Formats: sequence, C-alpha cells, structure tokens
Amino acid sequence: MKRRLVGILIFPDVEVLDFAGPFEVFSVTRLNEDRRREEPSPFAVKLIAEQNKPIEASGGLRIIPDYDLDNCPPLDILVVPGGWGTRTEITNDRIINWIAERGKTVETLTSVCTGSMLLGRAGLLDGLRATTHWRALDWMRESFPSVTVESRMHVVEDGRVLTSAGISAGIDMSLRVVAHFHGEAVARATAQQMEYPFPENNERRV
Repeated sequence: MKRRLVGILIFPDVEVLDFAGPFEVFSVTRLNEDRRREEPSPFAVKLIAEQNKPIEASGGLRIIPDYDLDNCPPLDILVVPGGWGTRTEITNDRIINWIAERGKTVETLTSVCTGSMLLGRAGLLDGLRATTHWRALDWMRESFPSVTVESRMHVVEDGRVLTSAGISAGIDMSLRVVAHFHGEAVARATAQQMEYPFPENNERRV
C-alpha cells in the first residue's frame, strides 16, 4: 500500500488542536478495522517547521518537527493550521514562499482556522471560496477581495483546496479528506475510533 504523505506545518503559537486534530484523524485512519493494530494508516503524517528545532505552540506545548523547510520531502497533502502565530507568519516571506511553492504541487491543500490567511497571503485562494475562524472572517474579506468568504459553512471545499472554520473544524475537514480518498465508511470508522461525532451536515456551529 502506497501511503500518502501528509505534511502539517507548525510555527510558534500555532493552535494545538489546529494541528493535533488533523494529526489524530490521519494517523488513526485504517482501511481494515479488524487489523487496526497490525496495519498502518494509509496516511503517513509528518510535522514541518521553518527550522529543525522545538516549536512552542499555544498554551506552552513544545513540539519537535520531523522536517524543516529545506529537507521536507514531496508531500501529497499539506495542512496549514492557524492560531495567534499566523499574525507573525503572514509577514514571514520564507514561510509564505514555501507554502506558495508546496501548495501548487500537492494533491490536496488544506487549512484550519486562520491558516487560511497564510494560504491567501501565498496567493493560493485567489478566485476560490474559503472560510476561516469566525473571528477572522472580516479580516479575510478585507485582506483578500478576490476570495469568496463563506461564513455559514464549517468546511469549504473548492476543487483540491479545503479550508475549515476554527480549531475543532480541522477534524471535520480531515475526515472529509479521508472520505475523499477512501470512502465515507472508512471516514465514519475513523470518527468512531476517536469517539468523535461524524459531521452529518456542514453548518458552522457558532
């Protein structure tokens, strides 16, 4: 089985559940529930940071990345999370240029919360529909007038690009990616393993 490589970008003050939620979904996915302990996930999940050194996320959680921007291998799926740190990273040309470059080559491009602001800054949302954390909807509208900002949807899928609302919405987004590649039954089994309610609709919850 060829495993898809999922890269999750992390940076100082990244929101914990923004990256940990997708990490959990992709890492616990199984194609055969009866062999959950014997077979790996069809997704290999790796954390990527600007430099190969520990990152301090929101709340003080320290995370060790698997790769830095220079040695990161080709990715199939890129997840760009959000959090307070996006206010700094949106002016970090090295991060934005890397997102712009990698975002064009991946099979599926995703963001959680204000991670969509980094995608927008990288020019990857031009002409698309997208969303972000409810507190940042106006920021997105003002910053990227070519983007159609969706305020009522929990996850917005426009072609190969998926953006999601705030924090926990990244779990729903990731389950949608699992369903896209492996079917709804596998996505539902993944949610059940997590004891997480499978999203039956796409309405924003706030």
